[in-house]
Amino acid sequence: MLEQLRRELTALAHPLAGCALQPMSDKGLAHDHVRLAGSGWLARIPKQSQMGLAAVRNLDYQRTCFERAAPGGHSPALHGVLAPSANLPRGALLVAEIEGRAARLPGDLGAIVRALGSLHALPLPPRAKRSPLQDERDPLKSLCDEIAAQARFLAGAKVAPEVAGAIESQQQRLQALCDQAARPRRHLIAFDGHPGNFIVRADGSAVLVDLEKCRYSYPGLDLAHATLYTSTTWDVDSHAVLSEGEIMAAYRAWDRFMGAAAGEAARWHVPLRGAMWLWSITWCAKWRVLSREREGPSGDGEDWSADRSEAALVTHVRGRVEHYLSAPVVARVLHELAMLERVLSP
Repeated sequence: MLEQLRRELTALAHPLAGCALQPMSDKGLAHDHVRLAGSGWLARIPKQSQMGLAAVRNLDYQRTCFERAAPGGHSPALHGVLAPSANLPRGALLVAEIEGRAARLPGDLGAIVRALGSLHALPLPPRAKRSPLQDERDPLKSLCDEIAAQARFLAGAKVAPEVAGAIESQQQRLQALCDQAARPRRHLIAFDGHPGNFIVRADGSAVLVDLEKCRYSYPGLDLAHATLYTSTTWDVDSHAVLSEGEIMAAYRAWDRFMGAAAGEAARWHVPLRGAMWLWSITWCAKWRVLSREREGPSGDGEDWSADRSEAALVTHVRGRVEHYLSAPVVARVLHELAMLERVLSP
């Protein structure tokens, strides 16, 4: 990877071609990260497209995520794009390296919520100017369909019958919600705002450093992803188990940050939390199945093969997936969801 990046920078006569290249720890299933020493820049080199896009479209999508998030002030600056090439089949983005530390929960939850709110508070562009970011006519139905597609992997993942039954029951609840006409307002959201994707700067502000899945949808999905058990215990460095009071405090902090714009969103907090959990748990089933496959030869589309990541990362992800798909953890999440429904629902 380092040699391919160096060759590409040299071929382009890039000003940073002479920088020492320092590989960063392999922490994600979608990207490798390389520090261009002394420049303050990082290269984000895709391993795959989580959204199933061809290499050129995937890079354009990610570029747009960084550009759209920039006015909020809580994302890395985008410095350049290295187009897909023989050296880098999926290309790369060059972004600012954020100096700071991993999030510590629950203390940094307020900063994380404000960072997410900086996205949600941005003006919604006219429909014609939202492309290429995902902007479905009905984001809730689209999410239901995405969850249903991932749920097809449950059988192959060999989950326990009680787990499959619980997921199916929650899918039915979500489908009943989809069948109703009411919808919350849409905003720019991250859709990957788990605590491990934030760096906290010395001034206490949080920066969302992974922006590849932004879309125009519902902020409640981001709030859920920042506080669900399956999110706060995902990353080793930010691992924490939140109390119900800490979760409620995060939602209320977002309500305060958004002000009047939060009003009608409150009734959607719990339903969208359930939807985000369904997306996460069915993704776990999907990964359990697809990670067994061999690495694909193409630079396009999804590729969840374990061959694309270091053994330590794969072992960690496998452990998390096994844990989240277990019956006790599913029961825990559903208990918490029921409690929050009593407390947070208007």
